[in-house]
Amino acid sequence: MQTQGELVTRLAAPGRGDTHCPYCALQCGMRLTGTAVEPRDFPTNLGGLCQKGWTAAEVLRTPSRLTTPLVRVDGELRAASWDTALDLVAAKLARLRDAHGADSVAVFGGGGLTNEKAYLLGKFARVALGTAQIDYNGRFCMSSAAAAGMRAFGLDRGMPFPIDDVARSEAVLLVGANPAETMPPFVQHLTGALIVVDPRRTATAERADLHLRPRPGTDLALALGILHAVVAEGHYRGDYAAERTTGFEAAWRLAAAWWPERVERVTGVAAGDQRRAAALLAGARTAHILTGRGTEQHSSGTDMVGAWINLALALGLPGTPGSGYGCLTGQGNGQGGREHGQKADQLPGYRKITDPGARSYVASVWGVPAESLPGAGRSAYELLDSLGREGGPRALMVFGSNILVSAPNAGHIAQRLSTVDFLVVADFVLSETAALADVVFPVTQWAEEGGTMTNLEGRVLLRTPAVSAPDGVRSDLELLRALAIRLGQPEHRFPADPETVFEELRSASRGGPADYSGITYSRLRAGDQLHWPVPTTDHPGTPRMFLTHFAHPDGRAHFTPVDYTGPTEPLDDEYPLLATTGRVLHHYQSGAQTRLVPELNAASPEAFVQVHPDTASRAGLTDRALARVTSRRGSTEAVVHYDPTMRLDTVFLPFHFPGAQRANLLTNPALDPHSRMPEFKVCAVRLESL
Repeated sequence: MQTQGELVTRLAAPGRGDTHCPYCALQCGMRLTGTAVEPRDFPTNLGGLCQKGWTAAEVLRTPSRLTTPLVRVDGELRAASWDTALDLVAAKLARLRDAHGADSVAVFGGGGLTNEKAYLLGKFARVALGTAQIDYNGRFCMSSAAAAGMRAFGLDRGMPFPIDDVARSEAVLLVGANPAETMPPFVQHLTGALIVVDPRRTATAERADLHLRPRPGTDLALALGILHAVVAEGHYRGDYAAERTTGFEAAWRLAAAWWPERVERVTGVAAGDQRRAAALLAGARTAHILTGRGTEQHSSGTDMVGAWINLALALGLPGTPGSGYGCLTGQGNGQGGREHGQKADQLPGYRKITDPGARSYVASVWGVPAESLPGAGRSAYELLDSLGREGGPRALMVFGSNILVSAPNAGHIAQRLSTVDFLVVADFVLSETAALADVVFPVTQWAEEGGTMTNLEGRVLLRTPAVSAPDGVRSDLELLRALAIRLGQPEHRFPADPETVFEELRSASRGGPADYSGITYSRLRAGDQLHWPVPTTDHPGTPRMFLTHFAHPDGRAHFTPVDYTGPTEPLDDEYPLLATTGRVLHHYQSGAQTRLVPELNAASPEAFVQVHPDTASRAGLTDRALARVTSRRGSTEAVVHYDPTMRLDTVFLPFHFPGAQRANLLTNPALDPHSRMPEFKVCAVRLESL
């Protein structure tokens, strides 16, 4: 894993008010002047911002901001002092732990937390609480790509190359991603021939030179068909495969049965278009394959991503200068959030919690016996599904997540949340999940706190406070420290200063796959561009990985045999349509932030169902009518939006809205066997008039 010498490794040192956008993993550079946002020239956004970024400061001054802890008394949330709330939570958690064991308390984190928060949260769960039951909403984000990357390359870094390489690429295959709406500044980097794989004619697909529109849930078959075309048309890079990979023959035995005409019958994508995609990629001197949530959020998501990686390997892209495979990370710190311990099966530095050596090393950094660390816990959906059940957690602590809107099969999860003995939420507003809590802690927002984030390129960024937090608000680090001390931990074990926490994170990650030990705040303040791994303080970072070898012990990338099985849920006369979910330009994730911004809310005020006019007509629906969309799990309400470009068998719903408009009341919690990712992106539904 080497760097490329020509990459500029230093930016202008950040100035006062310089920060990064609170939303997606592009982490656009911005500057706050008072409470006004200005774009800042940064490699990911090149001075651009989307509408969400431009209005980000509005969230800082929302009238609904929490500034005092809330404690539920006689069924109502009432203001309380910090000491009262902290004492109550610590006492309740200690009683539950003593009566029912450490795993009776669970922790749920978020992909928007800084590296320092993610690190300390994982340490708090495993040391202060002693519980194995910790996971985070990143399990719903890019866990399938992470699992596929580990399987293929021996290492997971979403984009193992800088964004500059995409800008110079002659051809890009973009699968299951709509950056024109989800991360608009990214689109300016798509300058070569663009192939988009998406069932919908999205704003990104409108820009494409070739738009492939598979039936939802059939991406894997499409990847096999394009791979078949690559080999059959003589584009297979046998020299690269022989020198740098292993396992092609086993993968090809399955792909050989998926000739493009057969794939056309399954996916609806013309065989000629499959061959054209293969030729465009093979004919480019530099090319990239980039995947997103659309091809990950399936019960076979790991294999789906693996099929696209197999295609990239057959074309000789990964580890080749100027080319590669990458995943477009969604959440702001989706990459760093899973590297440092808030994922059920991982310890800091992307170490496996089941590895005795990793357990021993991290325990030594934490100053605790290795045998005191719990093992792997439940994945996110399984954790939520186990709440209140026999042997499941009886208390849940939530940081940086709005479970009630974002979890699949949301009606069921709401019911599970209602059964817990004790729910604690840390948030800056009373989100839908916080409104159910027994205790709510008011915590700082992005511009009010320091810490590091790791963006979609694996670039570690330093956020410094740009504005002061309101009186009465504390950081998550201060909250975790105060609770840990009340639970009997020594004060030095849980620092609340971000730089002090990062210094410990550096030590805990040393020698791990995600090695941050050479990164310091002083280097980041000086403007160093540092992409992990950075094993020493004089190391320039690793913007481009795999140039000489992959991370498997044999140094090779591994093809993975994968075959198409299709979605887990069949269509029938009662549920004849396929529903898929996603984001829209004006909102982000569960909408807990963006729905607070009047400009964004006015532009997208309510849930809608995007549907072909003929499909709507068959259900007795007209444009702008109110519809009920029903799956085998529940129903949601949405306004009909005619779209003549939609497939006749498919409807689309955004997942940003609460209450009866929750798209995730419909979604299927069927889990990928490798990543434990739920099948958000396809479920069987029917349309009815309200």
